[in-house]
Amino acid sequence: MCEYFVKADPIQYEQRSRTVRIKNVLTSIRLENMVWDILAEMAEEEGCTTNALISKFHEEILEHRGEVPNFASFLRVTSMRYLHRSMMNLEKQLNPPNPVALPIAARSGETIAPPKMLAAVGR
Repeated sequence: MCEYFVKADPIQYEQRSRTVRIKNVLTSIRLENMVWDILAEMAEEEGCTTNALISKFHEEILEHRGEVPNFASFLRVTSMRYLHRSMMNLEKQLNPPNPVALPIAARSGETIAPPKMLAAVGR
């Protein structure tokens, strides 16, 4: 398993700093090249620039949490979560639930009540 990971191109984990404007303040963020690539992909999906996406993330996390203790780590985790969600969505597309395995009522859209517990009857 390690062979796959150790053969990664060193350029992917090389860090690069970029200047980003957040709330009209220029700030420098240092991330691995692969993280920058994933953020660029996310921004493209959102129809904006990478800098605009990063600024939006900063704004939203401030609204949600009130502070951003380690924004670079947040961006790394966000990138991993994006990849994980993408993988899960792809897996669902490739392995849809089998409608034949569902009870007839479930296939027709009827609500199925959970099975009733039977009282133990002593004999």
